[in-house]
Amino acid sequence: MDIMAMQKMMEETSAEDRTKSMGEWGTWMKNHMADLADAGAPVGKNTQVTTSGSTDVSNDIGGYSIVQAETKEAAAKLFADNPHLSLPGAVVDLMEIVPMPA
Repeated sequence: MDIMAMQKMMEETSAEDRTKSMGEWGTWMKNHMADLADAGAPVGKNTQVTTSGSTDVSNDIGGYSIVQAETKEAAAKLFADNPHLSLPGAVVDLMEIVPMPA
């Protein structure tokens, strides 16, 4: 979800609506617990590090979870009913964790 859209949503929704949304997310998490290698957490502002130093930057990543699935398509199906996708502009980006060669 775009960071500006998230800020606007947080300003315009009631505490009751936010609590309801978190409850829906909690239910989704419980229903998919067997698929989660790491339930994840929200993430904060990021720092970009280069050979020139480090700079605080911003991106649209709000949190992460690590799921276990046989294929990317199977992983995508796990998120099909994720309640966060009902938020305006929300997306789930899937990235494979590639095993390192021995």
